[in-house]
Amino acid sequence: MRFKTFSSPHMAPARSVNRVMGQVLLALIPGTAAMTWYFGWGVLINVSLAVTVALACEALMLLLRGRPLTPHITDLSAVLAGWLFALAVPPLTPWWVTLVGVGFAMIMAKHLYGGLGYNPFNPAMVGYVVVLISFPREMTLWLSPSVIAELNLSLPQTFAAIFTGTLPEGLTWDMITAATPLDRIQTGVGLEQPISQIQTSPFFGYLGGVGWEWISLWFLLGGLWLLKRRVIGWQIPVAMLGTLTLLSGLFWLINPEVYASPLFHIFSGAAILGAFFIATDPVSASTTPKGRLIFGAGVGALVFVIRTWGGYAEGLAFSVLLMNMMVPLIDHYTQPRVFGKTSAGKEG
Repeated sequence: MRFKTFSSPHMAPARSVNRVMGQVLLALIPGTAAMTWYFGWGVLINVSLAVTVALACEALMLLLRGRPLTPHITDLSAVLAGWLFALAVPPLTPWWVTLVGVGFAMIMAKHLYGGLGYNPFNPAMVGYVVVLISFPREMTLWLSPSVIAELNLSLPQTFAAIFTGTLPEGLTWDMITAATPLDRIQTGVGLEQPISQIQTSPFFGYLGGVGWEWISLWFLLGGLWLLKRRVIGWQIPVAMLGTLTLLSGLFWLINPEVYASPLFHIFSGAAILGAFFIATDPVSASTTPKGRLIFGAGVGALVFVIRTWGGYAEGLAFSVLLMNMMVPLIDHYTQPRVFGKTSAGKEG
């Protein structure tokens, strides 16, 4: 038999990087479409801008490092990083915030560590945390789905808000922006308001925040498709969501007027997006089967702790980055048993 190459490997791998990344991007489409439906054109503008900046930074760093543009620029890893960053920020985030966040993610969190396969931290989450800490006001420009339905901001109006900071005549930022459901729960509980009273607000639906619950369901659909295609393993999503459900359920049973229900935690914010699309990053997450369970459980536990007692209403990004720091230790102690050797270290 003749092969195309003289030396091994003679056959291309069945799952290349761009094929895996492409399937993850396809799985993101339903949730992204749902976010656009509930939060307006800003979601698509942010995704387009973030992906463009990510590709530009990728190309720049490859040239500076003396690396060829292909296949690195076409492996879709930069596209995925930019897309995930865009989903994490508010729909009317100023363009320069996206530029700073994605630029930091690609240059500092990815390429200064050696590029794809060498970064110890999830680049998209690094960029998000940087802008969250640096620009707290701009990162609170979330819109209520009811406001979107009432105002019906057009594409040109949304474009102007993002790139020039101007709103249609008669509107101010305070009139169109609102706290997220997670923010409302955290703030209300801090003011000693019972959760049953807080959730009488029209911002809350059956499972979580209005709009957020349906967005989470569509991201769940995409995540289950990735599991079926075996693009990701089941350990991290199951461990993360299971731990978050277990902890929130325990405290909810103790005092449901102080602690939100498990359904609220799962279907509000970025819990499902994080479980299937962010925490499962094959580079920065644990690589062993047992390690993935520990990693996912750690992310879920930290999300609950930060949401409940921390200073930020959504703790996913911090939780993922903190567990990224633990990956070398986790993988060291969870290596599968090696067969074929005696206790003396000789081959059996």
